[in-house]
Amino acid sequence: MNQFSDLDQPQAAGLLASGSRWRALWRQTRTRILLLYLFLMLLLAIGATPIFRWLLFSNVDSRVRQDLADEMADFQQDYLAWEDAPEQSVDDLKRFISRFLADKLPEDDNFYIAVVEGRFYQSNPAALVEPLLPDSDLVAFWSGVTQPTSGEREIKNTNIGKVLYLIQPLMVDGRIEGVFVTAHLTAGEQNEALVGVYLFAGLATGVVLLSFAGTWLLTGRMFTPIRRLAGIARSIVSESDLNQRIEPMRGDSEMTELTNVFNQMMERIQKAFDSQRDFINDAGHELRTPITIIQGHLELMNDITPEQQVTIDLAMDELDRMNRFVNDLILLAKAERADFLQMESIDAAAFVDELSSKASSLAERKWHLVNRCSNTFKGDRQRLTGALLNLAQNAIQHTRPNDLIEVGAVSDGSTVRFWVRDTGDGISLDDQKRIFDRFARAANSYRRSEGVGLGLAIVKAIITAHHGKIELVSQLGAGSTFTLIIPQEPPIPMRQAVLPVIDAVPRVAPPVEMK
Repeated sequence: MNQFSDLDQPQAAGLLASGSRWRALWRQTRTRILLLYLFLMLLLAIGATPIFRWLLFSNVDSRVRQDLADEMADFQQDYLAWEDAPEQSVDDLKRFISRFLADKLPEDDNFYIAVVEGRFYQSNPAALVEPLLPDSDLVAFWSGVTQPTSGEREIKNTNIGKVLYLIQPLMVDGRIEGVFVTAHLTAGEQNEALVGVYLFAGLATGVVLLSFAGTWLLTGRMFTPIRRLAGIARSIVSESDLNQRIEPMRGDSEMTELTNVFNQMMERIQKAFDSQRDFINDAGHELRTPITIIQGHLELMNDITPEQQVTIDLAMDELDRMNRFVNDLILLAKAERADFLQMESIDAAAFVDELSSKASSLAERKWHLVNRCSNTFKGDRQRLTGALLNLAQNAIQHTRPNDLIEVGAVSDGSTVRFWVRDTGDGISLDDQKRIFDRFARAANSYRRSEGVGLGLAIVKAIITAHHGKIELVSQLGAGSTFTLIIPQEPPIPMRQAVLPVIDAVPRVAPPVEMK
């Protein structure tokens, strides 16, 4: 089922056009380069985020540890001053701790905790979180410490994070009677750091996308000469206009060099095409005069013997063949001109009937007509008639009197297909690859062709001028089918295509009967 069956025609056409634009955009070189750039930048940004997170957390931990060390240093300074006093007791230690905790305010997420005689004594702030409660495992661990200690503990299954701490044992008369702990909960700092990480990730992504958009616009200007080059090359292919050039660029960049080389190449191609066309045209016209003169003198000869008449007939036959050759050369030279075709509206059914009558009079064969065209199409009646009669003549030359030659036409609304099918010798695969070249002949023909190898080249030129193409289906011993496909309404303006790019596609398959 068609994927657009539930949509109306304008919607379906819009979706197809949109899809075509996206495919064209994807095929652009700058799109692929910039998408690769975007992928690499995003990959680097994604890779840099955990590194940034680790560095930020490490910096936070280092700062927190320094804060804890500073706070412990303040306590140790007061504690040493108290310890120097004589005859201190545990009660004096408790009063000292109370005065210190009352006078000092810890930083955010920091805690002062005092443990005396193995039991929790006092803290600042007084409200403690669960891991720091008097009966917690961590406080019990701190109670047994006998040396100045620093450490950390991961609190699992909570939003506390880690607990960083410094421990200072407290002594009375040489005995350890308690410990003083400065502790820090990392959850708050880490959450703030994570906000910074998220901001960094968002900022990095935004910078990458903005740089991608800016680079897209800048590279669009950088690729302008290449797009112009492609456009000019496309117009040359479709319109045979070899006079177009790219405006020279300033500087010594690769684009400038590419532009200059392209223009130089087009100069050489134009000179070669002009030289070839002029040679064929001039040679054709110059040869016509001596051929006409010789034919005229031979026709005026009188009082000749039968032997001389045989020689004259042979010479006249060769002159006729040379005259056809000259006419073919001139036709090929004209095929590259913009006024080669004289377009008109053609009744397809009448055209095919007329064509069949002309073809069947060329030789004694089993002629068969298939006419499935009832509409009109745009084309050059004389040129198309010449092309199809050339195919019919080619079929005659490669068939015997009892062989079938079928001439047919069919239209699908957008194109008109003409074909000439025969049951003759067929064409080998090697010959199919060159059969449309000038002066080419099939190697397997059972008799020598009367032409000079320009007939199919002329057919190719005429169909290409109509913006059409030629398809060949052939097999040795089974015959050949030449199909000419032209648009029912040719592109406007109607211009000629360069001969070497004609779409003549040989295919190996048994000939298909078109009914």
